[in-house]
This record gives sequence, C-alpha cells and structure tokens, in this order.
Amino acid sequence: MRGQLPLRTFPELRVSTPRLHVRQLCEDDAKPVAEIFADKQTQRWLPFPRDFGQIDGTAWCTEMAQERRDSGAGDHYGVIRREDDRLVGCLWTKRTDWGAKVTEVSYAVAAEARGFGVAPEAIDALAIALILEHGFQRIEVRVAPGNTASRRVAEKAGFTYEGLLRNAGYVHSGRVDLEVWSFVAADLR
Repeated sequence: MRGQLPLRTFPELRVSTPRLHVRQLCEDDAKPVAEIFADKQTQRWLPFPRDFGQIDGTAWCTEMAQERRDSGAGDHYGVIRREDDRLVGCLWTKRTDWGAKVTEVSYAVAAEARGFGVAPEAIDALAIALILEHGFQRIEVRVAPGNTASRRVAEKAGFTYEGLLRNAGYVHSGRVDLEVWSFVAADLR
C-alpha cells in the first residue's frame, strides 16, 4: 500500500513497578471497573456527556477494549495493586497516531486508592513502556483545568505542561478547555 500507513493493532502490554502491575483488562475485571467509573468524583471528570449514563464494566473490559485495540486507536488497562492483587485503577489510551507515534492516556483510580501515588506510578510505567518497547515518541494527558488532582498526577508522572486547548473537551457538566501535558522520548535521557 504505497502512500498509506498499515493498520496497526495496539501492542499487548504488561508492565510492573514495585507496587503495581498494569495489564490489559479482561472480563473478570468488570465489577471493580464499573465501581471505579460509578464513583461520584470520577464521574465529575469523565470525558463523556452526562447522558452517556453509567459505563458498563463488562463492555468496557471486553468489546470496547477489543475494538479500540483492533482498530489501533488504543487499549484499556487495569492497575493492579501487587500487595493484595486488587484492581485499583483504570488507564486507557486513545487518539493514537501511528505515523507520528503519539497516543493519549486517561485514567481513573478507585476512591480508596487515591492519594497514594497509584495513578502517577502507573502512568509513568505505561508511558516509559510505550516509548522504550513500542517506539512511541509522545504520550499526552489532557486535563480539565479544574481537575487539580489530575494535574498533580501529570506533574508527578513527569509530564510537562504545554498549554491550553480552548473548548476542546467535555465532562459531565459540559464543554471545557483542556490542559495538554506531554511525556516525550527525549524526557528519558
């Protein structure tokens, strides 16, 4: 196919840190995933319109993840706490541009795991694996300006603030600006 990039499937990925495992979601993860997405604080910042309703954990972990993976757009991951093998967070990659080797990562953490550095640790591990093992050049995080907890996650994970995309996103309350944060291959040097 001259002049066209081949369709890429998102790479299988499994990374570990001393406290966490990050792996693709499976059907057995549906209940804790649904609980994470049903949390009131998480709901406030989800990039879905209010009329989207509750996220179906089974669909998120199976057909939605597989569709995103097969299309090359991204994947859905579970963040597993090693000490008790409990799923305490979700990461998902999206808006992947294979030509530019860029993807965006979003995240949600269970209420009982917030404030313990789970999200920055998981995102940092995922970003490093995508860059070193799969040749990505840029990982982005987009944050609604009022979401100070998410901004702290990006900072702690080593992402650099780049600027504001005006009226570029939405949360349950409506349209919002989005801060753009990035982690690039050069950051590993």
